[in-house]
Amino acid sequence: MDGPVLAIDIGGTKLAAALVEPDGRIAAYDRAPTPNEPGVDGEELWRALEALLDKVAADAGDPPLAGVGAGCGGPMTWPAAEVSPLNIPAWRGFPLRERLRARHPGLPVRIHNDAVCVAAGEHWRGAGRGHDNVLGMVVSTGVGGGLILDGRLVNGASGNAGH
Repeated sequence: MDGPVLAIDIGGTKLAAALVEPDGRIAAYDRAPTPNEPGVDGEELWRALEALLDKVAADAGDPPLAGVGAGCGGPMTWPAAEVSPLNIPAWRGFPLRERLRARHPGLPVRIHNDAVCVAAGEHWRGAGRGHDNVLGMVVSTGVGGGLILDGRLVNGASGNAGH
């Protein structure tokens, strides 16, 4: 993999984005409050995310990206990645992967449950590094889990294994 990956965390209280180099080093990072007040619509939330992504890319000098990955609370249709996070009412049925693909044409775009992303990240570079089995937990605005067994991500039929 050449170049950084754009990593996105979509939560009920904050949006976060980073450019992560192939060795795991974070080249740029920022966060912003999730616009989640009553009356906020999906497009307003999308514009806030786009502004954050623009800032992170600019902070790193707008390098060419290798791909895009995002974690978001569920439920979502999986693997199609239409999100409906319970803690973000404005994004019921929001086509997140479709929007990110349109923004980053030609790049691989992966979307998964935020807890699965935590498990994968910890297995790659964190507390689960070197272990075959990892259970990653999110206890935040929501609660969830991601599961790695025998070094492989376990998705289950709906992408919710570990929950």
